[in-house]
Amino acid sequence: MNKFEYLEKYDYEQIVYVQEKKSGLKAIICVHDTTLGPALGGTRMWAYEHEDDALLDGLRLSRGMTYKNAAMGLNLGGGKTVIIGDAREDKNEEMFRAFGRYVDSLGGRYITAEDVGINTSDMLHVKEETDYVGGLPGLSGDPSPFTAYGTYCGMKAAANKAYGSDSLEGKKVVIQGVGHVGYYLAKHLHEEGAEIVVADLYEDNLKRVVNDFGVEVVDPDTIYGVDCDIFAPTALGAIVNDEALEVLKCDVIAGAANNQLKDPEKHGKLLEEKGMVYAPDYVINGGGVINVAEEFNSNGYNAERATRKVETIYDKIQRVFEIAQRDNIPTYKAADVMAEERINKLSKLNSIRKPNK
Repeated sequence: MNKFEYLEKYDYEQIVYVQEKKSGLKAIICVHDTTLGPALGGTRMWAYEHEDDALLDGLRLSRGMTYKNAAMGLNLGGGKTVIIGDAREDKNEEMFRAFGRYVDSLGGRYITAEDVGINTSDMLHVKEETDYVGGLPGLSGDPSPFTAYGTYCGMKAAANKAYGSDSLEGKKVVIQGVGHVGYYLAKHLHEEGAEIVVADLYEDNLKRVVNDFGVEVVDPDTIYGVDCDIFAPTALGAIVNDEALEVLKCDVIAGAANNQLKDPEKHGKLLEEKGMVYAPDYVINGGGVINVAEEFNSNGYNAERATRKVETIYDKIQRVFEIAQRDNIPTYKAADVMAEERINKLSKLNSIRKPNK
């Protein structure tokens, strides 16, 4: 990829490559935009096949965080870190301590937290070296339950759009990926009486949801073709693509995965043409970042307050549908409009500066 051309196209502010040989740390910190405040975005650990794959993932995710934080009404910009490695094999304390020092060197421009492959114990090691970290035990902790709850609330709003009722009782919901977020999403759906079908690459994840909720399991390669009401991508991104759209059999796509549309313009348009209701990913999955942001509230962290804010994702998804209808645009574009309207309004405040003394 032509890196500077890509950065210019989407107006990125900064990329930082970091490494620490002894610990095996190889990471890329991407800061997309700090108009609304410090860039907040989690750290993801994944065994990327190529370095460019890691960079592209970090860039897309950091830009998504800018829009997500704006859409959630937070005074925070967007950033993301990707660590190259197998989260089940390559972790060590030194890696995260080293990473924490690199985060600290940015002086507060970037605040990190956990994402795919990272847990609260990892963040405690990062915390040893920097204050610019959230998602800590004893405070907001693991954001997964809040991400799942927000996704559940947004899914109800999408169901209301598709069916005229937000009840999920009796609805057949396919969850692709039942790790931390997918598990809690299945829990909410099970409690409401939905019929749940799941797929996951890891046997231990599947055993847990089968034992706890009695879900049906299908092979990951066949999950796209399951006839269902709602398809919930809750693993990695780019799953709404040419191949998937040929076999998807659902009315609604509403899940927690980031960057679900492989080519937003192409596949977002195809969803509209097929009459599928799409709940844009960075709006519906904003519960986790709302919860993490609560750690930086001047009044201190409060779980009940965070939960109430997460519940507003229902209203935010409804607002996306309203903008889509108002402007006659697909919902993925309507989500951007909602976020950009807030960024543009508040960016004017940046022109007001105190005079130099």
